[in-house]
Amino acid sequence: MKPFQTLTGLVAPLDRSNIDTDAIIPKQFLKSIKRTGFGPFLFDEWRYLDHGEPDMDCSKRPINPDFVLNQPRYAGARILLTRANFGCGSSREHAPWALLDYGFKVIIAPSFADIFYNNCFKNGILPLILPGETVDLLFHAVETTPNYQLTIDLEQQAIITPAGTIYPFAIDPFRKHCLLGGLDDIALTLEKVSAIEAFEERLRQQSPWLFRE
Repeated sequence: MKPFQTLTGLVAPLDRSNIDTDAIIPKQFLKSIKRTGFGPFLFDEWRYLDHGEPDMDCSKRPINPDFVLNQPRYAGARILLTRANFGCGSSREHAPWALLDYGFKVIIAPSFADIFYNNCFKNGILPLILPGETVDLLFHAVETTPNYQLTIDLEQQAIITPAGTIYPFAIDPFRKHCLLGGLDDIALTLEKVSAIEAFEERLRQQSPWLFRE
């Protein structure tokens, strides 16, 4: 997992509440567990006018011109601005995989579904909870200002607008530590490799029959 420290990126507004994980990445794409390749199918039923299936060439599919991510002004967005209860529904980890593979590193919303929220941190996405009135202000700014970008400073726990306005955000210290260091569950375990090896050696001495081949 790549460390997250600061990010300045284009913001895409997805003005819907209660977006569930089946909308983020539909069920037919859950056959793979490679963690990559899901970006072209993000919000598949909203982005395209046909029915999507795994391994389709999305460059040849008819797109929905009314869907926000298909608008040229939001191409390359790294920050997704959305509404309450984002990521509700099933607990599929493919949802953050698809968002990350598409290019999103930060999601801003008034609230998130709990399991989705936890899965974001485990996959290097920073989900930020802001008051509804602040989210309203950001939606207005994004929609009225072409190429609207925000700077996210994780160390300072601050969202900085182009005008210099600062919106602070709260984050669990352990999750902040993991994102700053790029530490997923495997990397956290490997930090304790010396202690694990010492424990195994003690156990080998105390109970050698457990290690017989």
